[in-house]
Amino acid sequence: MPVDDGRGRPAVIALFADVVCVVVFCTIGRRSHAEGLTAAGIAQTAWPFLAGTGVGWLVTAGWRRPFSVIPVGLVVWVCTVVVGMVLRKLTSAGVAPSFVVVASVSTAVLLLGWRSAAALVRRG
Repeated sequence: MPVDDGRGRPAVIALFADVVCVVVFCTIGRRSHAEGLTAAGIAQTAWPFLAGTGVGWLVTAGWRRPFSVIPVGLVVWVCTVVVGMVLRKLTSAGVAPSFVVVASVSTAVLLLGWRSAAALVRRG
């Protein structure tokens, strides 16, 4: 997997991919629940999960091996869900068990999926 080249490009690309994945998850969720697709609405839904993504990056020093599925992708995914749900609970947003399951599966597919696809491309 790419290690940061000292110029930060792989880390920036990977962090951008993670942010896009979280925003896509939140946008699809808002659309499926007939909530408005405004920038403010998406930001309101996404911020707890993005905070979790940031925590995952910090915990793993994700910039060192930004494309690795394990441990970086796995920890980023777990932190995205756990921190996101804790922040949602603290702000009185929904954390129904079914939502936790859907969020966990969806973000796993997105956050681990793009890293897995990148690994396959590098091997191929």
